[in-house]
Amino acid sequence: MINSTSSYFIFSTYLHVGTLRYLLFMLTAVIYMFILISNTSLIVVICMNRSLHEPMYVFLCSLFVNELYGSTGLFPFLLLQILSDVHTVSRPLCFLQIFCLYTYVNVEFCNLAVMSYDRYLAICCPLQYNTRMMVNKAVTFIIVLWVYSSVKCLVTLSLNIRLPLCGNVLDSLYCNNYLIVKLACSDTTVNNIYGLFGVLITVLVPLLPILFSYTKILQVCFSGSKQTRQKAVSTCAPHLVSLLNFSFGCLFETLQSRFDMSTFPSELRILLSLYFLIMQPLLNPLMFGLQMSTIRNAWRLVVCAQTSQGF
Repeated sequence: MINSTSSYFIFSTYLHVGTLRYLLFMLTAVIYMFILISNTSLIVVICMNRSLHEPMYVFLCSLFVNELYGSTGLFPFLLLQILSDVHTVSRPLCFLQIFCLYTYVNVEFCNLAVMSYDRYLAICCPLQYNTRMMVNKAVTFIIVLWVYSSVKCLVTLSLNIRLPLCGNVLDSLYCNNYLIVKLACSDTTVNNIYGLFGVLITVLVPLLPILFSYTKILQVCFSGSKQTRQKAVSTCAPHLVSLLNFSFGCLFETLQSRFDMSTFPSELRILLSLYFLIMQPLLNPLMFGLQMSTIRNAWRLVVCAQTSQGF
């Protein structure tokens, strides 16, 4: 057994790939740079263009900020581990990564939930939209969901950070809260109950407004005109794809950390464990940036303005 005062964790999932690690490092660095540039560009476009200072784009801006936040919690760490011969991390840094990644997941789901409610108001209550969803209210929603997610994750860490551990080997590519709890020498009943409660809250709190919003939107689509249906599809499609994509990635990672998935090839398990942390920050700027004509037009205006200033 490892002494419970061990100050570091060892990751056992990293494969020995020899010189291929330099290629993996370059690919990972390119993906991270694309995520940084694409999400930052859209944040700048929304902030600089006054016509986009509306609730829907404020929520999108929060979503893009969260993609940067979650990516930064993973990619610099992943790049260091790819080049390293010994895959370890100090205990404080591990808990910091857990806080970043778990906050990212909570904020993502909550952000998508308030975006679904915003779409419900825009499609089902268009005449009341400007009074029921103002920019100030949108900012309040964003502050509340970020504070709620941070406090929820701090409670989780406060329960786990002082657990005496009988091991320090994590079967993962990055720090995972549940895997650390499984290493504990002491009774973890409270941790497990709160962990299960936390998973349910993470799912149910966003799920209820999402189900309510899309039930109402579907009712309007079936009873409304063709123009109404087209508007609903064009505004809701990116949101639904983003939600389903993220839910799939989180579901697999939750199942993998709690059940024996050794029957799956190790390469597949590695890819799927990173799926929700890589694909979501890649997919969101592409979908919302390319799909929504208002953002595309605003982007062109910003680029043209910068080009004209350069000359």
